[in-house]
Amino acid sequence: MAATTTNAKKAKASAAASRKTSSHASPAKTNPAAKKSAPKKGARTKVISSKVVFKGKVFEVHRDEVIEPSGAKNTREIIRHNGSVVILAVDESRNPLDPDVILERQYRHAAGQFLLELPAGRVEPGEATLAAAKREMIEETGYRARRWTLLTKYFASPGFLGEWMQIYLAREIRDGKAQPEPDEQIEVIRMPLSEALALVSLNKIHDGKTLIGLMLFERLLREKRLP
Repeated sequence: MAATTTNAKKAKASAAASRKTSSHASPAKTNPAAKKSAPKKGARTKVISSKVVFKGKVFEVHRDEVIEPSGAKNTREIIRHNGSVVILAVDESRNPLDPDVILERQYRHAAGQFLLELPAGRVEPGEATLAAAKREMIEETGYRARRWTLLTKYFASPGFLGEWMQIYLAREIRDGKAQPEPDEQIEVIRMPLSEALALVSLNKIHDGKTLIGLMLFERLLREKRLP
């Protein structure tokens, strides 16, 4: 009986020691990244150094050493571009509820196929964006417009591409003669908005600026919020 009592006392003592050790154990390790505070709103990347590694006709490629808003130091390879304009030209004279839109079909080497697109082009250094939009529409389609409205501005692929695009709505259009550049082979196509949107639904329009422009215009038209 004495042996049993002694063993019981030893077991209790061992359990108490175990609890005491556990209560003083080191806290579980946490992810160091979780302790980092989120970047402050409005914080910007600090560029330590920047080198032009490629300079072409339309864009440059920069290799930047930067400190991100989070504090991390990284190397970023960025395509720098002067920006582009996109023209959503519509003719509401036939049917204001389903106006005609002006599209283009041209071969795009980077995509390896013909694409159906809204007219667009780059902004020249020092050129106002509205002036660029009017110039590009005349050059590529020949159309002119009396009413111009900026619909939106967006970045096509901001992970590595600095190019922004502004989409202009052009209304009260009239015919004219196109003046394309020597390397541009453009087929101008005119179709009702409903038909263009049907092509979007059928996955036959793959150009991002065209998808954004058509769907934004359709929503503004449907909600009667056209500027």
